[in-house]
Amino acid sequence: MAEEAKNLETPVEAVVEETPVVEDEKFAKAGKKSKKHVEEVKAEEERQARKAEAAAEGEKKAGPKPVTRSRLERRGKNYRKAFEKVEKGKTYSLTDAIKLAIETSPVKFDATVEMHFRLGVDPRQADQNIRATVTLPAGTGKDVRVAVFAPLDAAKAAKAAGADIAEDEDFTKRLDKEQLDFDVLISTPQYMPKLGKYARLLGPKGLMPNPKAGTVTTDIEKAVKEAKAGKIEYRVDKQAIIHVGLGKVSFGADKIAENINAFVESLKAQKPASIKGQYVKSVFISTTMGPSIQVENLYN
Repeated sequence: MAEEAKNLETPVEAVVEETPVVEDEKFAKAGKKSKKHVEEVKAEEERQARKAEAAAEGEKKAGPKPVTRSRLERRGKNYRKAFEKVEKGKTYSLTDAIKLAIETSPVKFDATVEMHFRLGVDPRQADQNIRATVTLPAGTGKDVRVAVFAPLDAAKAAKAAGADIAEDEDFTKRLDKEQLDFDVLISTPQYMPKLGKYARLLGPKGLMPNPKAGTVTTDIEKAVKEAKAGKIEYRVDKQAIIHVGLGKVSFGADKIAENINAFVESLKAQKPASIKGQYVKSVFISTTMGPSIQVENLYN
């Protein structure tokens, strides 16, 4: 009781003096040390903390991420089975590559045999932008529909040579209706200006006649016969690669080899004089939807 009385006798001023006085934080009027900026920084820190907590909660709810399958695993079972027959990293001879390509065709229809040549050219250079034609000895395996736009006399001769469509001025009516029921369009030089207005229709589909492709000519009959016999056009793309179909699986190894050899000879003839280094860097063969097989350099 005596101690309690003593405490009661302690002056109020003494108690006030013992309480620590917190001085107001000093802020600058502007800049990074201003009160407004400090509050904004604190608010941003709190927002980031809440965001991190929410993300952590989301990960807990979502669970582990699914494992991404490789490209091969995402393929069909027929492709994977065919792919197992191709030895990884091996370069095959042309004969062996053709046989293996035919064997590994995974589709039920008559697949196209494709060749892919990666060249050491610069397509941006005019003399290295390779574009040419070649007639395949065994044909393409496709029924090529040939259209001819030429004067009446030439159109009649083209029809006799096997053209599917051979017309004079009436042909433009088909183009006005966007009826592109043909695979190759052949024209005479004098009729080419009349096709100018259809360039946006024909160009993107590769149907615009071109002198380099032999589809702008005065010898219409010869052009029609070559197109029907298996004449194809090839050109290098922006990545300096030529993709070309050289027959069907049903042709058999011998006929496919004939077509490939004819194409390689044509490609050799197109080698630019200005090129430095290796002309053909790599060659691959495959069938439609089939695995790719590396072939020994056919150019050397």
